[in-house]
Amino acid sequence: MSADVWTSAVTVVPALSLAVWLWLLFARGFFWRTDVRLPELREPADWPAVCVVVPARDEAAVLGASLPSLLGQDYPGRAEVFLIDDGSTDGTGGLACELARGHGGLPLTVASPGEPPAGWTGKLWAVRHGIGLARGREPEYLLLTDADIAHAPDSLRRLVAAARTGGFDVVSQMARLRVDSGWERLVVPAFVYFFAQLYPFRWISRERAQRGGRAGGEKSGGRRGTGTAAAAGGCVLLRAEAAERARIPDAIRHAVIDDVALARAVKGCGGRVWLGLADRVDSVRPYPRLHDLWRMVSRSAYAQLRHSPPLLAGTVAGLALVYLVPPVSVVVGAVTGAAAGVLLGAAAWLVMAGTYVPMLRYYRQPGWLAPLLPFTALLYLLMTVDSAVQHYRGRGAAWKGRTYARPEAVPDEG
Repeated sequence: MSADVWTSAVTVVPALSLAVWLWLLFARGFFWRTDVRLPELREPADWPAVCVVVPARDEAAVLGASLPSLLGQDYPGRAEVFLIDDGSTDGTGGLACELARGHGGLPLTVASPGEPPAGWTGKLWAVRHGIGLARGREPEYLLLTDADIAHAPDSLRRLVAAARTGGFDVVSQMARLRVDSGWERLVVPAFVYFFAQLYPFRWISRERAQRGGRAGGEKSGGRRGTGTAAAAGGCVLLRAEAAERARIPDAIRHAVIDDVALARAVKGCGGRVWLGLADRVDSVRPYPRLHDLWRMVSRSAYAQLRHSPPLLAGTVAGLALVYLVPPVSVVVGAVTGAAAGVLLGAAAWLVMAGTYVPMLRYYRQPGWLAPLLPFTALLYLLMTVDSAVQHYRGRGAAWKGRTYARPEAVPDEG
């Protein structure tokens, strides 16, 4: 490489990275802000009936910290909890019954749907069974929540009030994940930060799709088709009528990333979706080791890219340009004496770190973690590549003893 080409590269590449960061800062729905919380609440004159559906597979370790919070909901209307034991081998169903006897509160029904048929993920098969049981109660809303999610006593009433006040068909909160171990502090806030970058929360509630759109949507995060649609699977309040109209969960039965698929299906049928950060909804599931976090991300990362090699290549290149180029430019520029490379790389790194600080504050983490975001992004890049490698080894997405088929192997019944 000639000296002129090298000099141009160490200047142009970090300049491009800085330009991308300035675009992300101002033109990506202010994704980096953490003030998207439940909308203004107005309590309804009459509280509608709600059924809570909890799919659970081998959740005995966390159920004691989560299920009592659901049973203890201070909800003025009629509410009932359905825990669907999805083939657990650790006594999840029996423990749920014991907790209900010991804590009282909302009525609890424990049921098991058996093994899912071909073309269904286990979680969605359990959700389908739970919704089927709930239909006999004729609820206006369904609360779909994971077995590791703990809710404050007023969580359900606040979700319902937000849905009624805003006229939303889906109100979803991104539960505050656990950040106790060193790896959790390094990786977890970035997980939510990257998610918000892909699906800016402000765009989700602002956009509304036209009725009659194809369930599932045309784009995962674009501005056409169903618009920007996403939900956080740990806490999704869903209007029962919207679920029936969008054929939830049948229309998304093979989705590994079921929360985003659910939101896209509802929005594709003309529904309104809201997603924000939670103040009083927390995940109690621990991820103490890097291996645990790696498995959580890699099981669905390539599915997020629709198992597309071009999208994978673009994602790797994009992550490198946006997150890795700034610190590399600073180091290379300092070694080679390229002052412009140092200044441009440092400016991009500063903008990057600045956009990450609000998320760290939301998770009550120190600001000095912000400059380490490039290292965390490198981990996510490697997790994504590993997800693709596992896919082409024929494993598919594996979770809790199940391996899900590749989408192209799943028959589409319409």
